[in-house]
Amino acid sequence: MRRLGNLLKAAPRSGARAVKIAVITMLGIMLPAGALFAASQVTKPTFSVQVSPGSQSVVRGSAVSYTVTVTSQNGFAGPVAMSASALPSSSTAAFSAANLNVGAGGNATTTLTVSTTASTPVGTYSPQIQGTSGKTTASTTAGLTVNYPLSGSFSLSSAPASLSISPGSSGAYSLSISRTNLTGPISFSLSGLPQGVTASFSPSPATGNNTTLQVTASPSASAGSWTLYIVGSGQDATGKTQYGYASVQFGVVSNGKAFSISGDAASQLAPGVSRTLGLAFSNPNNQPISVTNLSVTIASISQTATAKAQGLPCTAADFAITQYSGPYPLSLPTGSSSLTSVGVPASQWPKISMLDTTANQDGCKGASLVLTYSGSGQGN
Repeated sequence: MRRLGNLLKAAPRSGARAVKIAVITMLGIMLPAGALFAASQVTKPTFSVQVSPGSQSVVRGSAVSYTVTVTSQNGFAGPVAMSASALPSSSTAAFSAANLNVGAGGNATTTLTVSTTASTPVGTYSPQIQGTSGKTTASTTAGLTVNYPLSGSFSLSSAPASLSISPGSSGAYSLSISRTNLTGPISFSLSGLPQGVTASFSPSPATGNNTTLQVTASPSASAGSWTLYIVGSGQDATGKTQYGYASVQFGVVSNGKAFSISGDAASQLAPGVSRTLGLAFSNPNNQPISVTNLSVTIASISQTATAKAQGLPCTAADFAITQYSGPYPLSLPTGSSSLTSVGVPASQWPKISMLDTTANQDGCKGASLVLTYSGSGQGN
């Protein structure tokens, strides 16, 4: 079930290379009940545990941090002791504050830092984060991918490090490039894709410090989970090719119930302009659901007839998407809700930007972007 609507119909301002945004409403997927629920759904005073970002990747020998939020439910108030388990071997976990004081109707946050060593095994892990107050406990699962050490010239990391989508939908990984001795363009390749799934990097080559890996599953894609291997390559100042590596987890889930996601950018784009995307949700189930893996991708770009006739280009490389950075799991009530109504600040919403490049971008003037939204969740 998809809806296509033009959010912005106003004509471009004179002289401005404005871009209209059209949005496809995509169906999310609801999986069987499991570990994503942060707390027992009971009426007694309790609390929930959320983690942001939901997954991280790290080069072994380095550290990575998560923000953990404990939120009062049903009037709970009191101390909460934090702990972490299910870590990879040769790694440690430390909280900036291991004992939190949560007020009724309020929340408290702490930072969890996971430190790896040179002997930490490469792979994907699911650290468990738990809060305990007397006999009351709540927990959530974070994702952690440990990668091989990279070259001394640059390294790669991904947020999220794990993503699940339904057949016929798309998801995205935001890749960050940490440069040391390499200032030139970096190209990317990918291996490990299953049959019926395609992927692309934008931009590639990347001249900045970010690129996006978009993964799309065909309607006939089979369910399963895989590890995708990313390789970046670029030449250093001496002309020697340097390589960087990262791995991410990818899944296709085909047996879930549906909930819908839509977005609204509320304004036009122009070079150098960014707009937040206020996501809205519709949960037709008779129970709340816990959602993860929210992502936004560019499905297509429709140029004006004039731009097409003149052969002026406008591609996904002219734009950049900043993915949702709020906490997981995101609890959605039955019926309609939004990022605003569930308390996610606008600073953590996804965002789309039009890059201001040195190339001629007149081909994007008056174009319409079609965005897709995807996510996965769990319910009882």
